[in-house]
Amino acid sequence: MKVLHIISSGGMYGAEAVILNLARTLRDGPHECVLGVFSNSINPKHQLHELALKEGFESHLIPCRGQVDRTAIARIRELVTRTGADVIHTHGYKADIYVYLALRGLGVPLVSTCHTWYDTDFFLSIYGMADRFVLRKYARVVAVSDEVKRRLLKAGVREEKIRMVRNGIDLRPFDEALASHRKDTRPERALVVGLVGRLAWEKGVDVFLRAAAEVLVEFPETRFVVVGEGPDQEKLEQLIDASLIRESVELLGRREEMASVYASLDVMVSSSRQEGLPMAILEGMASGLALVATAVGAVPTVVVDGRTGVLVTAQDSGLLAAGIAELLRDPAKRRRLGDAARRLIEEEYSAARMAKEYLRVYEEAIASSPGGAK
Repeated sequence: MKVLHIISSGGMYGAEAVILNLARTLRDGPHECVLGVFSNSINPKHQLHELALKEGFESHLIPCRGQVDRTAIARIRELVTRTGADVIHTHGYKADIYVYLALRGLGVPLVSTCHTWYDTDFFLSIYGMADRFVLRKYARVVAVSDEVKRRLLKAGVREEKIRMVRNGIDLRPFDEALASHRKDTRPERALVVGLVGRLAWEKGVDVFLRAAAEVLVEFPETRFVVVGEGPDQEKLEQLIDASLIRESVELLGRREEMASVYASLDVMVSSSRQEGLPMAILEGMASGLALVATAVGAVPTVVVDGRTGVLVTAQDSGLLAAGIAELLRDPAKRRRLGDAARRLIEEEYSAARMAKEYLRVYEEAIASSPGGAK
């Protein structure tokens, strides 16, 4: 089976990780994944395309000018014909809408994965509503959490079209990074607390920074790092300076070798205000990290308080700080939670399990064709 993934990428985040994990795993069998990545005229992000090519996958850029570009619609139709894909798998509102417009009436099996929607401003809310309307026409729609499924049902997507597929992790890169990190013979160092995510309101990076300021009162040697890019960088830099924590906190931007980043951390934090099931959490757990996370979206299904991590209320920097401090002062608990987190990923969140479930979704979409884009 040949699957064409299409995405308007904002960088290397959760949806991009899902695509690569699927592509790597399906390549081990008699299947093939091809990528189509929007090259937006404003703020183009080609990291996924470049990484896919580096790993030997076929990947194509789809030039797109502005929010509405008729030539991009034609290019998608041409790409589908050229690749001969058996099924088209879209990720995100822009890909969902453009692919539907390009392929409607052609009977091409369409599958979309809805990672989540961030209705944080008027325009994003409009795009989200348009996306959910278009998804009614898809052959199958994958939700990564119960919350996403509820929103799809509310928007009129028929329940028989919706499938739940949990995100999955390819453990091999994390095993290799951990093995390398354990060989590190550096002298005693300060503990490192990290957050991985887009620098945007929904990720609550500002809450993380306020919590860091509180933790540093008790643990002044601790280092805090944030890995990711996004529109709120300037605001966050200003918050770091206003909080007088510049010497202890660093915004690292985008990093290529994420498995090594996780391996360098002692505690991982997810301070999101809104979420589906973030890949960063699964990747941190695959790395055996103890986590402090906010109880939003599907996060509590993997971060079980006291068993696989520490769970706190969203938007409360005091509770977040208390959770971080608890792990910093108790190395035995860090090890216990990290080991349990890793076991959970091995048993329930492997990329092999995810790929098997997606293959079933693809087969159902193909069997229902024509009908993927009526």
